[in-house]
This record gives sequence, structure tokens and C-alpha cells, in this order.
Amino acid sequence: MSLINEILEFNKIFVDGKRYETFDTTRFPDKKIAVLSCMDTRLTELLPAALNFKNGDIKIITNAGAMITHPYGSVMRSLLVAVYELGVNEIMVIGHYGCGMKGLEASSLLEKMEKKGITQDEIHIVQSDGIDIEKWLSGFDNPVTSVSETVSLIMNHPLIPADVNVYGFLIDPHTGKLDRIENESF
Repeated sequence: MSLINEILEFNKIFVDGKRYETFDTTRFPDKKIAVLSCMDTRLTELLPAALNFKNGDIKIITNAGAMITHPYGSVMRSLLVAVYELGVNEIMVIGHYGCGMKGLEASSLLEKMEKKGITQDEIHIVQSDGIDIEKWLSGFDNPVTSVSETVSLIMNHPLIPADVNVYGFLIDPHTGKLDRIENESF
């Protein structure tokens, strides 16, 4: 049986057994917080548990490196929806130690894409759409700097109101210890 079939089988049991009832909540975050964090699998359950977040408490947005790669992209749009439609008044940017985006170079990803059959013509299509593929696919050198830059981008975004507080943190993906990033530009 494929993994997808196993997932679908479990889902049927989950729904038929009404296991969803313990997760019932509204779309509005009880704690009025949005968290932008990394998609690292070590954080999926650890981050909410380490910060005492329960289902319904927060809006969580995850992506590679907890980075905003474009000020008008989907991550920023999600934060704006959280603020204006869902009542969020605080944003936490939470990167982590040992992130796979640290030191990631676009050339490595492009090489892997080519091995999976992506042609140079297809890569050029992306570039002709105005994407700086080297920048877009690259990671960062320092997680503190990356989180600081993301916090600064959010705080200085023309559509984020001044009364929304934005904070930066790094979390240990093994222990859940949270370290606040202090930056004079915050």
C-alpha cells in the first residue's frame, strides 16, 4: 500500500471516529499572535509545545528558513491577512539553530533540479519572469542576521500598522529553548 493510501485509510478512521472534535476551534487565534517559522520537521510539534501554544492559539506560517524572500509575496500576504482579518497584533519570527538554509547555495539546488530533469530552458523561463534565481534559491550566512532582516522587513513594511509588535527569536530544535534576538533596529 502506498503512503498516500495509508494516510487516506487513517483519515477515514479519524473522521468516522470523530477524533476531530478535540481540535475544534475558530479561525481567529486566541492569543492574537502570528508565528513565522521554519518548515523544519523538528519544530512541527516542538515549537508549539515549548511555547505553550495549543490548537487555536496562534496562526503559524512556515517556510524554508523562516525567511521572507519578497515583500509582496505569499508570506507577507499571509501576515497581512492575519493582522487585518484575524485580529493578530503580535508577530514572532522564529528561526532555529542548525537550519538547513544556512549556507545553502542556489547552485546546489539547480544542480539537483537538473538531475531530476529540469532543463536549462525551464530555468531560463523562471529568470525571464524577472526572478533572480541565485538570490531566490539561496539561504543565509547567519541565522541571527536572517531573522533580524525578516523582522525589519515586517516592521518597515508599508502595510503593517505601527501598533503591531514584531519580535525575533531563535529556537533550539532539540530542546525548544527560545533565545530572543535583540537588535537596535527593532
